[in-house]
Amino acid sequence: MTGAAGGLGLPIVRRLAADGFRVIAADLDRATTAARIADIDGATAVELDVADVDACRLAIDDAASSGRLSVLVNNAAVFPSGPFVDMTTDDYDRAHAVNQRAYFFAAQAAARHMTEQRHGTIINIGSITQHGGWPNIVAYSAAKGAAAAFTRALATELGRFDVRVNCIAPGAFPTPAEDIQPDGYETAIYAGQALQRRGRVEEIAAAVSFLCSEDAAFITGQTLNVDGGWKMA
Repeated sequence: MTGAAGGLGLPIVRRLAADGFRVIAADLDRATTAARIADIDGATAVELDVADVDACRLAIDDAASSGRLSVLVNNAAVFPSGPFVDMTTDDYDRAHAVNQRAYFFAAQAAARHMTEQRHGTIINIGSITQHGGWPNIVAYSAAKGAAAAFTRALATELGRFDVRVNCIAPGAFPTPAEDIQPDGYETAIYAGQALQRRGRVEEIAAAVSFLCSEDAAFITGQTLNVDGGWKMA
């Protein structure tokens, strides 16, 4: 999985390892990742900048070379923020390189193995910001919306190989990503959510665990909002 050392990534690594998966935990700095997963049996840290497409492909192929590649979790993210009219091309390109393009090409590399073995699950971590309504994170929201659309298209294409593709859209969780939020953010959370408490990062990990399990064997092409009832269909 990518973005393994972050606020959402680490609980996902811990949960998947507890579920019996051998987890390849990829993030920008191997030493930091290794320190954070040191107590997790079955997890191995690797260094990966997901914006480097060739490096993504190599990491996926290396993971597959040591056994069946059952699951890919695309979780890495960056959060460029600021007024839309001031957004630079570098900000935009980085947002899409990490939040969408990396998902596309990591999934492509994984799909080459999964279609051959006729088994596999790809999970893209999106965001409820894809539904709109958040100022100053337009590039991020656009990339996350693209990841959800990508999920549906890819699920359709890979279904005949028994490969499932789903998206999880977290709501407001206490991670470093909240550092970019304005004053009054927490008040807005409670005004928007049906459940009047903050989400726990372990609840995202539980959703990932479910979608990887046989209990979800007939679920594909879906975006699961894990947001306390903030956004409802």
